Amino acid sequence: MRDDLPLEITQEVRDRCLCLHLQRAARAIGRRFDEALRPLGLTNGQYSLLVSLNRPEPPRMGDVAHLLALDRTTLTANLKPLNRRGLLEILPDPEDGRSRRLALTDAGRDLLVKAVPIWRATHDAVDRMLGADADDPPLRGQLLRLTFGKPDGE
Repeated sequence: MRDDLPLEITQEVRDRCLCLHLQRAARAIGRRFDEALRPLGLTNGQYSLLVSLNRPEPPRMGDVAHLLALDRTTLTANLKPLNRRGLLEILPDPEDGRSRRLALTDAGRDLLVKAVPIWRATHDAVDRMLGADADDPPLRGQLLRLTFGKPDGE
């Protein structure tokens, strides 16, 4: 091993790196939700996408991409299997011909009706595992700050 990159660096990253720990936690939680939603043929990402469309008016694709913290290319790729299954529609935006809006179909709504209790039960289990109190969600607040806020000094 070279002296300019000691093992202590690897150990420091293993023990301190918030990015590494968040990625690992996100994958573990994602697997838990994927497993729970599998009987409905959904992944946790697909569930989040479908539920984001549950609005009085079909949202613009850009608004959904922002909400889910996805770039438009990734969102477009994620829409395709749900569209093929007839769970959502991609519609022209009547206010802007270059934009598209996304709408749940009746089949998409029916699937969400079945998925919500599964999501809630899984979420409750994760909350219990974390010792989270529904009335005091500090972890969610911190994660929202990390997702949408700016680090100090920027």
